Amino acid sequence: MMPGIIKKSILTFLLIGTLSNASIYAQEGIAQKDYRDKDNIATFSIVARDSVTGELGVAVASRFFAVGNVVPWAKAGVGAVATQAFANTSFGWRGLELLEKGVTPEEAATVLLRTDDNPNQRQFGMVSTDGKSISYTGEDCNAWAGGRNGPNYAVQGNILAGEAVVVAMEKAFLETSGTLADRMYAALVAGEENGGDSRGKQSAALLVVKENAGYGGYTDRAIDIRVDDHTEPFKELGRLLDYAQMNYAWNEGWTLFTQKQFQEALPHMERTARLGPEIPEVWFDLAIIRLAAGKKMNR
Repeated sequence: MMPGIIKKSILTFLLIGTLSNASIYAQEGIAQKDYRDKDNIATFSIVARDSVTGELGVAVASRFFAVGNVVPWAKAGVGAVATQAFANTSFGWRGLELLEKGVTPEEAATVLLRTDDNPNQRQFGMVSTDGKSISYTGEDCNAWAGGRNGPNYAVQGNILAGEAVVVAMEKAFLETSGTLADRMYAALVAGEENGGDSRGKQSAALLVVKENAGYGGYTDRAIDIRVDDHTEPFKELGRLLDYAQMNYAWNEGWTLFTQKQFQEALPHMERTARLGPEIPEVWFDLAIIRLAAGKKMNR
């Protein structure tokens, strides 16, 4: 048994320590707030479609661990969805199911929100395979929150530095040339350069889908890259994207080659060599495909 006076002293010490910690949390409003808001995925994103290639995609960044594991959803020939804020992740797969049934993004949004238990704190963007889009922001999302959309794209974000973030993202996407991945990445960078997530940066992801564009032609995931936790997630995502675009072209070229479509495979493999000239295996595969296509090898 513990003597009463000692027991009382220990309890007093523990109580004072607890109250002191609570006071610190209340004054600083940091650790306690972060814990409470762990499910609130503050982020900015873009969902988009390339009207020429038929590619669909999502790019997203956040001061949140592994945002790519939550926000981006896409299916070739169907559409793309980014679900965020106090994210209802079922909006991803359910939204795609609705689009696949032929409903418009606006109609899909109505269905999703009608059955949701917290619609005022949801945010999402959606684009369909015909280029129709919607960006929705619940009225109780943390400021600044909002979005913009048009044919083939929707941008949105919450807990942002201001509206300039989504305005810059929209402008960058519309004015940048190149692949869909290039344009979505440019939108993310523009958003960050104009303030981005007001809390800082931590993770980013980029997803592009196209029918049979995955490895060996068996899936639709042409590009699927994620930076889960990094001090410079935008730079790291850009580094990965350079390699991913090379790998995308390589995969398309080699898949066509295995299907004995030699002439069709050649442009993809030549693009691969331009993007990855330092990789010996690229030149080996290019030589094989050029010979199969009846071309001479020139490096």
